Amino acid sequence: MSDLTGKTALVTGSVQGIGLAVARSLAEAGARVAVHGLATPDQAASACAELEAAGAPEVRFFEGDLRDPAAIDAMMQAVADWGGADILVNNAGIQHTAPLADMPPETWDAILAINLSAAFHTMRVAMPEMAARGYGRVINIASVHGVVASKEKAPYCAAKFGLVGLSRVAALEYANQGSKQAGGVTVNCICPGWTETAIIEPQIQARAAAHGGDRDAGIAELLSEKQPSQRTSDPSEIGALALWLCAPIAHNVTGTSIPVDGGWTAQ
Repeated sequence: MSDLTGKTALVTGSVQGIGLAVARSLAEAGARVAVHGLATPDQAASACAELEAAGAPEVRFFEGDLRDPAAIDAMMQAVADWGGADILVNNAGIQHTAPLADMPPETWDAILAINLSAAFHTMRVAMPEMAARGYGRVINIASVHGVVASKEKAPYCAAKFGLVGLSRVAALEYANQGSKQAGGVTVNCICPGWTETAIIEPQIQARAAAHGGDRDAGIAELLSEKQPSQRTSDPSEIGALALWLCAPIAHNVTGTSIPVDGGWTAQ
């Protein structure tokens, strides 16, 4: 179930956090990994070295500004020239919290571009080739905020709700491609709740400031409001779920949005 030998995975935003954890899980299963993200040469090299050490037979870093459709097309062509993506993980994302009336329009545009439109552009290019091969996996890292809303996160919620809708449409369009034996072509969202990543650090620090700088107290306050388990997730847990979705046995798991949120969206 976990053997991805001969498969190639493109994971956007994979130099840190959830993206790197997903890439590591796929590397451990034997996939070649196309790494992408905003990174210095040293950061890119470090991520690639980590994935090679995890077991990927080949790793390469690909550049691409996800706000720019032409840059995405160029990146996807470069990945195609490298062999093409059997597995596409749209993970790259940015966040900014502010009341709707105070949200800068340019921030709205950037969050929608990176968190939603970029996934459309990568899927549009990658999925026909997946269908031709009879196997393909698109895993879009959405969020609980693709299922339920929160104040001061208008563009983020809009993008993640949109990503869930986009994924369902694509899942329907490709549902009958491939076979049970080959694994078919599936599209799913993973919807993490509070996960230990850099993207939530500003919110943690804001809460910590109200507790005299106590970071643990800030985390506890965040969790108490939303996540009934009162436990954060580790990025490796998202990676393990992504790996399972790549298995042929998951051929009929498509069009879903799977929460990893300690009961947040069950309320």
